[in-house]
Amino acid sequence: MFDKYLIDETTLHNTGPADAPTGFAFQAKLGYYRGIGLSMIEKLDVSIDGETIARDAVRFDEGKGPISLEEMETAYDRRWPFGAPATISVEYPGGFPKGEHELSLVEQLRVSYLPFPSVNTDVKRVTF
Repeated sequence: MFDKYLIDETTLHNTGPADAPTGFAFQAKLGYYRGIGLSMIEKLDVSIDGETIARDAVRFDEGKGPISLEEMETAYDRRWPFGAPATISVEYPGGFPKGEHELSLVEQLRVSYLPFPSVNTDVKRVTF
């Protein structure tokens, strides 16, 4: 529904030491018209040029501190409101690659009244 707004490419930056980045991060928004509990997020896939980053290398922070995707499964007391940016951090040795690349995010959500998962995808061409 709001797929083209998932990734805020203007917030993309490397993390770790400037001379030896250990990863990258960017802000994202929810692709669903209501807020959702973090335990209802079944998948957050981050890809660079079509190569999906390992699940255990991704962290999510809606403002209450970073957690792993595995920890999100039981984060019953945390919520991602609609329209609120969250930071997605990725462990990626060397940081985000220089040059033009395709950054994509897939959010798969479990919505109580839908008989199927809500899947939202955003792909942005970024030059870093």
